[in-house]
Amino acid sequence: MSGFVEKPEPVQVPGLTHLHTGKVRDLYRNEAGDLVMVASDRLSAYDWVLPTEIPDKGRVLTRLSLWWFDRLSDLVPHHVLSTELPAGAPADWAGRTLVCKSLNMVPVECVARGYLTGSGLVEYDASRTVCGLALPEGLSDGSELPAPIFTPATKAAVGDHDENVSYEEAARQVGAETAALLRQTTLAVYSRARDIARERGIILADTKFEFGFESTPDGDRLVLADEVLTPDSSRFWPADQWQPGRAQPSYDKQFVRDWLTSPASGWDRKSEQPPPALPQEVVDATRAKYIEAYELLTGNAWS
Repeated sequence: MSGFVEKPEPVQVPGLTHLHTGKVRDLYRNEAGDLVMVASDRLSAYDWVLPTEIPDKGRVLTRLSLWWFDRLSDLVPHHVLSTELPAGAPADWAGRTLVCKSLNMVPVECVARGYLTGSGLVEYDASRTVCGLALPEGLSDGSELPAPIFTPATKAAVGDHDENVSYEEAARQVGAETAALLRQTTLAVYSRARDIARERGIILADTKFEFGFESTPDGDRLVLADEVLTPDSSRFWPADQWQPGRAQPSYDKQFVRDWLTSPASGWDRKSEQPPPALPQEVVDATRAKYIEAYELLTGNAWS
């Protein structure tokens, strides 16, 4: 059993229809048919949405995504129409709300990996492959790959794991032409972002994107959607501390994962019991990491 420890009730806003409560984002539709996406301060770990929120997290994700969308728009268009707060929305939505195009979403998570870690490392240790792609001998946790690879995954419901799949399986699900476009675009966006991050002393180890299609007079057009290149969707490592052969320090919720699996939490990850509330020091350290990632990447002070 997993999912929400305490699932929040959706906020009711005149003129907006609630569509979905996700791990982090709440999704609405406005009267014009556009999507309204609200990034909460919720945090998930080990397939649970935790009962403790991380202050400012939703605003960090929103502001960082907007920064990246601006720097990627020549490679692929994005889904953002406006950052204006919908009429009647609570003041707390300010800075965490995006009005977006309604797209025909592709049912595949598009993952790009430039370094070996996470679920890719587990598969590599077993078979010297990642999502069926053969990799050379001698790699370890944190090793840079010879070239970035596209490793798709199927989208999972809240409380379930995304499942890595082969490129061939992704092509079977979405069609060969779409799969090829997804791979090409994913790797192009990853490479651009990797180079930008590297200039700022950060390694972009891997990341996942979501894409959808919009109808235009010239045919369907691929659009980058959801969040992009945030600490929730990406592994960012400090370049000056990179050392293959061990787990890397990172700008994300690693403090939370470490505490949950430590004796201090008293939680058994393999049990069906939900995880406990986070102590304040873990909340503060996690918030600081999200803000540090934003400031290092953008060069802007958080305010």
